[in-house]
Amino acid sequence: MPRAATTSDAFNAVAEPRRREILNHLVLRDRAVGDIVATLKLEQPSVSKHLRVLRDVGLVRVRRCGRQMFYRTNPAAIRPLHEWAGTFERYWSNQLSRVKARAEKAEAEKIK
Repeated sequence: MPRAATTSDAFNAVAEPRRREILNHLVLRDRAVGDIVATLKLEQPSVSKHLRVLRDVGLVRVRRCGRQMFYRTNPAAIRPLHEWAGTFERYWSNQLSRVKARAEKAEAEKIK
């Protein structure tokens, strides 16, 4: 079965590591394309392409200020990603708690 296009939804868009890196960079404040290029040390055409995909699926918003375009994350669109990932966070947290309990029990039995 062919994979869905990266522009079909947010999950496919963030499957690309560079896009996740860009999203992480945009979390705290609006950033111009040039700032993203300089900070992440990526090529400008590549950054523009990734921003276009992120914008098309709604994960980032853009505003123009003169000749510059400033991008920022769209928290409402990121929420479904966060909620989905939270399922796995709870699972692994539970798994790690169980491993810790077993290790502590084994250590306590050694001491006896």
